[in-house]
Amino acid sequence: MKTLFAAAICGSFALALPAAAQTGPAETDPSSTVSVALSAGSLGVGPEVGFRFSDHLGIRGSAGFLNVNGSFESEDADYDGSIKLKSFGAMVDVYPFGGNFRLSGGARINRNAVEVSATPNDGATLGNNDYTAAQVGTLSGRAEPNKISPVLTLGWSGQNRRGFMFGFEAGALFQGAMKLDTFTATGTARDNATFRQDLEIERRSLQNDIDKVKVYPILQFAIGYRF
Repeated sequence: MKTLFAAAICGSFALALPAAAQTGPAETDPSSTVSVALSAGSLGVGPEVGFRFSDHLGIRGSAGFLNVNGSFESEDADYDGSIKLKSFGAMVDVYPFGGNFRLSGGARINRNAVEVSATPNDGATLGNNDYTAAQVGTLSGRAEPNKISPVLTLGWSGQNRRGFMFGFEAGALFQGAMKLDTFTATGTARDNATFRQDLEIERRSLQNDIDKVKVYPILQFAIGYRF
């Protein structure tokens, strides 16, 4: 059970495509100021809007949404897991060479969450005791990170020119350890004092596992247009 919960939290999918420099028709004043794009990757899928002050400096705002569901099996229990991605962020982009390569830093409002539930078929061991399936019922847990999370990435977004653009970035979301504040059971023993103690032991054990997961990897790509 511990392994599955930690794997569900660590478990994140990653989408990546090779980044390419932007192409567009040459103009007398081809520099760009505003870009709109669709971004997809480990932060989810969502819109991205950018404003580039010059060849060397820009800002971006983006949002990411995605739900990923899966089924897991451990001993006598089948688990259903759900990773809910939902975050909003702003980044400052520095282009040290005035071209494609960028260094970015910012923060995201982080409403990501991991939910796991299990309904044992033949009972389960919680804490220091064994319980029947009827006594346990359905186990449910929910873990959430810090609400504001710093971000650092390296990326490639094409030159500052009007036209279609492709972008790519990789880095880290420093979300801190996800907090398992909710861990409940629905069985007949749910109000039993000993059972509740064992449930709390299990919650603390799971929390110790997920305390190790404090950095969430970022791997995103975007396709859009510069105006």
